[in-house]
Amino acid sequence: MRNIRLSEKALLLGYGFILLFMIVQDWVPLGTLNDISAIKQEKTTNELILITFIGAIQIALFIFLILRFIGKRYPLIIKLWLIIHPSCIFAGVLMSWWIPYFTGIGALEKVESYTTMFGNTHTFLPVMNGIVPNTFHVLFHSTLLFCILVSVYIFVTKPKKST
Repeated sequence: MRNIRLSEKALLLGYGFILLFMIVQDWVPLGTLNDISAIKQEKTTNELILITFIGAIQIALFIFLILRFIGKRYPLIIKLWLIIHPSCIFAGVLMSWWIPYFTGIGALEKVESYTTMFGNTHTFLPVMNGIVPNTFHVLFHSTLLFCILVSVYIFVTKPKKST
């Protein structure tokens, strides 16, 4: 019998949003949240297909693993995978967006392409070091961090016994 925790439902919801983000971010116009024509100035269709495929497959795998073990005891290898793999993705997020934004390290290489792809999208943060994470990416990055933290919570706490 499965004892599905609220935290597991939240984790699935978070990864569901991220999967949707991965699929639509470069393909579906979402008003000021993205700029499809600007992205196509920087990336070829084949690059976009590959980026979308790799991102979506990774997140679909997370969702599959969670659904496979939700409400049950997760094997150690699955626990490690569901923490380490998204943490590696988040490390990439930090290196691509947040370290250049806050410190300027690597920002010069990104300013031109980020301005082209995201210059007409909605932001709420100030421009720093020539770049600014747009609202859609801030939401994605925050959700990814949330999923990592919820995974850690699930794996270090014990589920309540069902009555």
